[in-house]
Parts: sequence; structure tokens; C-alpha cells
Amino acid sequence: MSPALIVLILSLLLGLQPITTDLYLPALPALTEGFGATMAQSQLTLTALLLAFGVSQLVWGPLSDRYGRRPVLLWGLGAYVLASVLSTLAPSMELLILARAVQGAAMGAGVMCARAIVRDLYRPVEGARVMSKGLTGLGVTACVSGPLGGLLSDWAGWRVALLALAVFGAAALALVLWRFEETIQRKNPQALRPATLLQTWRDILRHPTFWAYSALSAASYGGLFTVLASSSFVFIQVLGVPKTQYGLIMFTVSFTYILGTLACRRLLPRLGVRRTVALAAGFTLTGGTLMGVFALAGLHNGWAIMLPFYLFMLAHGVHQPCSQSGAVGPFPYAAGAASALNGFLMAFVSFFVGSWLGTAMDGTVRPLMYGVWFWSVLIALAAWTVVQKHGKSEH
Repeated sequence: MSPALIVLILSLLLGLQPITTDLYLPALPALTEGFGATMAQSQLTLTALLLAFGVSQLVWGPLSDRYGRRPVLLWGLGAYVLASVLSTLAPSMELLILARAVQGAAMGAGVMCARAIVRDLYRPVEGARVMSKGLTGLGVTACVSGPLGGLLSDWAGWRVALLALAVFGAAALALVLWRFEETIQRKNPQALRPATLLQTWRDILRHPTFWAYSALSAASYGGLFTVLASSSFVFIQVLGVPKTQYGLIMFTVSFTYILGTLACRRLLPRLGVRRTVALAAGFTLTGGTLMGVFALAGLHNGWAIMLPFYLFMLAHGVHQPCSQSGAVGPFPYAAGAASALNGFLMAFVSFFVGSWLGTAMDGTVRPLMYGVWFWSVLIALAAWTVVQKHGKSEH
């Protein structure tokens, strides 16, 4: 496969995650009202998806180490398309939550394999640069998802917005079916044996580099998900922003993230992974602290939220490629299992955030602003301590 094709495939696989959440967000208040559901129930459509997404990777990872990335991708993407159609047709909130959980489990195959593919083909430092290119593609998908979700929801209703996910999944499935070539060099016939699997997980979980980078990736995604899970209610219901305008706000968030991934590629050759991550953490902490201070000062408006959050997202575009490739880097022959555990930790944090927001949302902007401040502190601590000590740039 050519380098351009690899980046395109990575972009589509990684893009499953933002399109499954971001495109859906502008429709979330209307969906909740349409079913006569509570805010806690509507949050379950996100948290159930993310819990299934995290747990499923623990299965997909060893499966891909045993049978290869290609069959896992074909099964996973096929299930994603089917679940997307089922969620579009769901007659009740309960069935929608179930369909979204299946969708999350299927999404896990694509995202987990993307991280494993990078380790299959590249060493860690080069892998971080290639991952940043794939995550730039993710950012482009996220840029389109917010405005498109708002337009589709306004124009044709929330069900059509959900149907768009099936179209995206079908495009990814077609490309993998026709052009993707197996990347795993040596399949592990023992990967699914319980004793082997437990030993592999034990080796990964004992490795300080895995924990250093996983702490960074999980905390960084926790801050992003705090905004993803609460922003549609905050902007549309609390601040009175129209759905289409909210979609454009999410576009600017994703565009800032793209700038971060581009900055990551320029910084890595000059500074290395650890110094790049440490520099970005300064932006993270500045943005999160400003947001918290604005909340304490009573500045509860869109600008007080978004201007600091742009700093957070700029750094997020650096932290994610470095941390996701760094966590998998020490395990060239168990890249699927390592990618799965890293993804599980990120999804677990997201599930925790979504569950907390389901009870913390009080009709104000405070839970969103304080939540980002909390995660920004943890990101800075991880970037300036454990990553500096254990996050070596080469393995």
C-alpha cells in the first residue's frame, strides 16, 4: 500500500469515532425531546456507546493479533453499518441505546486496528508522525460532522443525521475490502489462549511506558469528551445557540485540533516526543485554568468557553498522536492487545465523564467549564512527570 493510501485508511478508521459522536450531537436535544426522554437517558446513548467501544477493544485486539487486521476490520465495519441502520430506525429510546452500544462495539474494531496498523508498519517516532497524519484526517471528519449534523437535523430530522453514519461506515468498509492489505508481519497463533492472553496483558500493564502514555491519552480525551457530551445542551438549551450555529462552533473546535496535529509533525523532529508533549501541556493547562477562572468570575457565555478551549484543542492535537503511538510502541508483537488496552482506558474515562455529566448537568455552563479545568490539570501532571520519566522516544 502506498503511504497516501495508508493515511487515507487510517483517517477513515480513526474518523469513525468523531463522526459517531460529533455528527450526532446537534440532534441530541431534539432526539431527547422526540422520545420524551430525560437528559440522563440521552446521555446513555453516548455513554453506552463508549463503554461498549472500550470493552470491545479487549476482544478485537487479541483477535487481530491472532487472525490479522483485515478480517477484524471487515467484520467490525460490517457490524457498524448494520448498527447504524438499526439506530436510525429505532422506535424507542431503549432500542436506540441498545443499537448505539452495538455501534460502539463495532467502532472499536476500526479504531483499535488503526493504532495497531501504525505499529505494524512503523517504529514509534515515525509512528507518531504517521499517526498525526491519520488524526489530521480524523480532524477533517470532525470538522464536517458538526455542521453536517446540524444541517441534517434542521433539514430532515435526527434520524437522517444517524443514517449518515451508515453511509460513512459503508465507505470505510468498501475501501478496506478493495484496497487494504494485511499489515501484521507475523500472526500469533497463541494470542487467544487464556494463559497467553493473560500473560500478554500482564506484560503490557507492567510496562511503565504504556502507563505514562495511556495516562496522557486518557486524560486528554477525558477533557474533550467533557465538552462533547455536554456542549449541545449548554450551547443550544442554556445559551440559546441555533443548532446550525452550534455545528459551526464544533467545526472551529475540530479545525483547531487539525492545527494541533500539523504543529505536532513540525515539533517532533526538532524536540522529540517528550519535549513536544511537555510544551503542549502548557497550552492545555493555560486553557483549562482560564476556563475555570472565567466560570468562577461569572463569565458564562460562549466566548468564555470557546477561547480557552481552543488552547486545549490545539494541545490535544499534539497529545493524541504522541500518546496513542507511544503506548503501543514497546509491543511490536502484541500491538493489537496494547492498542486495545489503551483504547479501553480512554473509553473508560469517557464513560465516567458521561455518567458524571448525566447527574451534574444543572442548567448552567459550570459542569462543562470545571470539567475541562479538572482534566487539564491531570494532563499537565502526566505530561510533566510520568511521560518525562518513562515515555522514551525510541524502543
